[in-house]
Amino acid sequence: MTQPSGTGTGPVTAGEGGRPTASRTLNQRLFSLFVPAFRAVGGIFFDRKRLVGIYFDDSTVGWKWVLRGILFQKILGFNRNISWPVSPLNTVSISRNLEFDPDDINMFNEMSGKYFQNFAAPIRIGKGTWIASNVGIITANHDPTDLNRHLPGQEVVIGEACWIGMNAMILPGVHLGPRTIVGAGSVVTRSFPEGDCVVVGNPARLVRTLAPGQADDGLTPK
Repeated sequence: MTQPSGTGTGPVTAGEGGRPTASRTLNQRLFSLFVPAFRAVGGIFFDRKRLVGIYFDDSTVGWKWVLRGILFQKILGFNRNISWPVSPLNTVSISRNLEFDPDDINMFNEMSGKYFQNFAAPIRIGKGTWIASNVGIITANHDPTDLNRHLPGQEVVIGEACWIGMNAMILPGVHLGPRTIVGAGSVVTRSFPEGDCVVVGNPARLVRTLAPGQADDGLTPK
């Protein structure tokens, strides 16, 4: 899998034996000199602890997201109170209620219409998980006896190396074990904590089990 380059301009160039070329090493060293300055400026607008990982330490991609975030989040008001860069087409309710690995911050910056409704309870996303376009993850439903109120929140936990297909919906209280694949358009109403499986449908049901670790490629950097 291609790794992000040190300058964010293309794949790593390897010389004989797979070692980086001299120019690649020089570019990486030059870029690393600017990272503290980028982080200091970005930290004025976002939580510095979120501005780490492969998209910030080894690539300019994350810093482009920071610039976009300053415009759309801090000036225009999309996801204004979220403490890391988020695409204006995605929605996150509350920063403190969302856990994810720094190397997976790309899931919030794709122009894809994801919805993370976590004002009532946490959403916890394991490392290496992929979330496709138009996915909704919610922690509280409306009270059917009074639609102006929400039912008590329930946390949603998605394990490592999962894959949530396009247009899927994950409902309150759902726990998915590692390497769970959710089919496109599925509505997941109950937990599948064992992981290593494929679930499909409305409501989602188990259609296939996977060999343990079969989806581990999801843990490699993106």
